[in-house]
Amino acid sequence: MIKLRIASVDDAKAISEIYRYYVENTAISFEYTAPSEKEFAERIAHKSERYPFIVAVEDEKCVGYAYASQLRERKSYDWDAELSVYVDRGFLRKGIGKRLYGAIIELLTVQGFAILYSGITPPNPNSIALHESFGFKLIGTTYSIGYKNGAWHDVVWYEKRINYFDREAPREIIRFPELDEKVIENILSKY
Repeated sequence: MIKLRIASVDDAKAISEIYRYYVENTAISFEYTAPSEKEFAERIAHKSERYPFIVAVEDEKCVGYAYASQLRERKSYDWDAELSVYVDRGFLRKGIGKRLYGAIIELLTVQGFAILYSGITPPNPNSIALHESFGFKLIGTTYSIGYKNGAWHDVVWYEKRINYFDREAPREIIRFPELDEKVIENILSKY
């Protein structure tokens, strides 16, 4: 049975192994070299200071993960987040990505984020279908923005408004570690 939980630095090895395939074999990730376990532990710790970083586990084995991160550095972007999700190749097409995305979107909504973004390297029909199933809308394409595996690649950008304040000043974001643990557990157990 697959369950969702908050990621910890102890998940770094499993997460780095899942991600390694995408770095080394696809243009889905624009990284050229897969991060080490240590680098991933640092990423988990850093991102978790403000954003959710969650994993899907089956019998204590990590089979997928999703996280949010900073879209841009300027203060005015504080209410925006960029999402990422990766699933172990042996567990694709089992709804794990959908469960992770449902949970992370709900967590970000509770935190007070306003707009979510995701950049997808086409062709990636599964990722596009996942985003569209959650109401993300295509907002544009950056053409030939990344060079990897001997070719230039486009990125299509998707957006979802979750707490859009339309001319109102937004409320302050609740940092992920400050969310009530019962609220987090309730959200994760729903997916």
